[in-house]
Amino acid sequence: MSQFIPFRFQVTLFPTGEEGTTAVCQGRFSEVSGLEVSMSPKTIKEGGRNWGEVHLAGSTTFAPIVLKRGVTEINDLYDWLDVTTRQANYAYRLDGEIAVFDAHGFDKPIMTWKLSNVMATKFKGPDLSSTASTVAIEELHLVHEGMVLERRVLSQNTGAANE
Repeated sequence: MSQFIPFRFQVTLFPTGEEGTTAVCQGRFSEVSGLEVSMSPKTIKEGGRNWGEVHLAGSTTFAPIVLKRGVTEINDLYDWLDVTTRQANYAYRLDGEIAVFDAHGFDKPIMTWKLSNVMATKFKGPDLSSTASTVAIEELHLVHEGMVLERRVLSQNTGAANE
């Protein structure tokens, strides 16, 4: 059985449609939040139907994803936002993957969230305080147009993963 523990996931962002190429941003993050999909049903009241309403599928929305990590010497997160705002490459989109690994190492992910048309919307630098003793954290907020969850299939007999 796999164990899900902190610091065992990696985020990779690459040019749209170029999975497997050189990553624009990549790293292990201390926190990823916002892996959420919501569908708002449309309610219809039918004449003559007195027992409940009809619910039809409505639009699907995706929550913004927030990546947090300790500050490093690598400037990729800020550079990406800078390219899409100040440098006038507006709405430059990337695709991405968030790979979750088990406690035994970073050989193969046990699940991967694949994101499409990811766009950076906010970069937050660390809080600076000379009296603080905590790690400086930077964060990047992302919006996207869809995500798919892929899980590694486990064999029922042995509990081992099928590759």
